[in-house]
Amino acid sequence: MATNHYEGGCHCGAVRYEADLDISGDIVECNCSHCQAKGFLLTFTGANSFTLKQGAHKLTEYTFNKHRIRHQFCSICGVQSFAYGKRPDGGDMVAVNVRCLDGVVLDALKRAPFNGRAM
Repeated sequence: MATNHYEGGCHCGAVRYEADLDISGDIVECNCSHCQAKGFLLTFTGANSFTLKQGAHKLTEYTFNKHRIRHQFCSICGVQSFAYGKRPDGGDMVAVNVRCLDGVVLDALKRAPFNGRAM
């Protein structure tokens, strides 16, 4: 496991965060109606490895289907750079949209298809 420190945020810069993430393994490319439409590439980390640095007051929350994931998006530019949820063991986690991390070369990522439509 190769955990590194990353910074990221939304398009307009109103929302910024930092997180310790491992993006050396599989990056989830989900085909559910939400993720596919927005082109998300996701990695996950525990809530204690994620810090929202600015923009909490600019976030709007969206949930759908089973309402297990609380998608956070910037109310100014509309970009969803992360979401809050629960791990299968019940622990708090954050799903980070790798496309919103600073300096990540997307072509170098190993993508893992996930059939979210079947959920």
